[in-house]
Amino acid sequence: MAPIRVAWRHSGMDKTKLIGEPRLPAWFPLPIDRPFTYKMAQAEGIGERDLRWLVQQGFLRRPIKSVYVAADIPDSLGLRVACLKLVVPDDAVVVDRHAGWLHGAEMVLAPNEHLDLAPVRTFLPPGRRLRNPLTDSGERTLRVEDVTEIDGLPVTTPIRTAWDLGRNRWVEPALSGIDQMLRLGVFSKEELIDGVARFRGMRWVTVLRVVVVIADGRAESPPESVLRLRWIQVHLPTPVPQIEVWDGPDFLARLDLGNEELRFAAEYDGVEWHSSPEQLDHDRRRRRIVEERGGWLVQPFVKEHLYGRNTDAERLLREGAAEARRRLGRRR
Repeated sequence: MAPIRVAWRHSGMDKTKLIGEPRLPAWFPLPIDRPFTYKMAQAEGIGERDLRWLVQQGFLRRPIKSVYVAADIPDSLGLRVACLKLVVPDDAVVVDRHAGWLHGAEMVLAPNEHLDLAPVRTFLPPGRRLRNPLTDSGERTLRVEDVTEIDGLPVTTPIRTAWDLGRNRWVEPALSGIDQMLRLGVFSKEELIDGVARFRGMRWVTVLRVVVVIADGRAESPPESVLRLRWIQVHLPTPVPQIEVWDGPDFLARLDLGNEELRFAAEYDGVEWHSSPEQLDHDRRRRRIVEERGGWLVQPFVKEHLYGRNTDAERLLREGAAEARRRLGRRR
C-alpha cells in the first residue's frame, strides 16, 4: 500500500489505475467513506486538474466549495454537516442558502451551484470576520432564538433563514428562497409576515416586505416561483401553484401554475424532466388531455423565457391569458 501512496504524492495522479473501476478503490489515498478538502488532496499529490477529472468521470462529487466526497456515498443530513464542518469555524453560524440546504430546502442553492459552487455563507459574532476563499463571511446580529444546532453545527433557524433570504437586492431569488423555506412546513406564512417588522431599517427589507405577501410554499422549484412572480407582475387573475384539473370525477393533471376561472395555466419545462423525446411526448399528451377534456389553455415556458437578456415571459403570459378569455367567450 505504501508505494502507491508515494506514487500519488510525488508524481501526480495516475489515471490509468482507475480504468475499469466502478468506484473509487480502497487504495485511493484519500477517504472514500467521508468528505475531504482540496488541501487534503493537495497533501497527497492530487491537484485541481486531477480532482476536476475525478468529478467529471463520476468518481467524486463536490457538495460545497473545496470539499469532495466519493460519488457513491448517498446524500444525507449527516454528510452535509460533515462537509460544512471541514470549512466552517466552531463559533461561526451557517446562514442563508447553505442554512436552508441543511434544513432540507433542496433547491434553495443558486442555479448550477453544484457545478460552480459559491462560498459557504457563514457569519461570526460582531467584531470578527472570516477571511478565506471557502466562506462568504461578515457580521450579523442574531438573537439566541435565531440559531439552532444541527449535529453540533450552529445554523440559523428555518424562519430566520427565510427572513434573511428574503432580504435580497433582487426580487426573484428573494421570492424563490422564501418559497423553498415555506415548503418545509415548519413555520406559517403568518409567522413569516409577523416577523418582518424586526428588520426595519435593514438592507433590502423593502424587498422582504413585498415577497412575504406573495410567498407560497407550494412552488416546487425556483423557476416556478419566478414564473408566478411574472404572472403577478402582469396583473392576471390570482395564480394557484400546483393546481389540479378535473373532468367531473376524473383527475386529469396537476399543473405548475394556473387560474381555474380563466382556465389558463403556465408550466415550466426544466431540462432535467422535460427534454428527452419520451418526456416531451408525455408533456404533449398530458396537455392535450387537459385542453380537450378540461377546456384549459396551457402555456409552456423554458429557461430562456425567464432568465437572461431576452426574456419574454410577460408577453407570453399576456397573450396566453387573452387567448384563454377568447376561448371562454366562445364556449359561453
